[in-house]
Amino acid sequence: MMDSYKTADPFKYTILKEFARENRKNPTQAEEQLWNYLRNGQLGTVFKRQHVIDNYIADFISIRQKLIIEVDGGYHNLSNQINSDEERTEMLNHWGYRIIRFTNEEVLFNIDMVIEKIKRQITYPKPISSTK
Repeated sequence: MMDSYKTADPFKYTILKEFARENRKNPTQAEEQLWNYLRNGQLGTVFKRQHVIDNYIADFISIRQKLIIEVDGGYHNLSNQINSDEERTEMLNHWGYRIIRFTNEEVLFNIDMVIEKIKRQITYPKPISSTK
């Protein structure tokens, strides 16, 4: 298996790693809540948080499952961020990762549904599709 850091742009890796470290120190409330369910392999696979891959920082990643979980705040609804998220998803799909997205509100107010969807992706992974 390829080490994930090897996918990162070597010129950007150091700065992205520092951003990731800061993000781990200062998680959003939703990220912290979800991490309480993902940490220590509680769902049957190991997740890392704020992990650098390519030119991005994934909120949560299971390298073994090739699964990335993103927790999106309101700014992800802005048109330029929507385009940026689509480009990011395409690149991460290129590396073989599946991406599942949740809003902060879903994590904070419907954590059972979020965990169920994650468990389904771990148990019955869907192949990556190039169609939207």
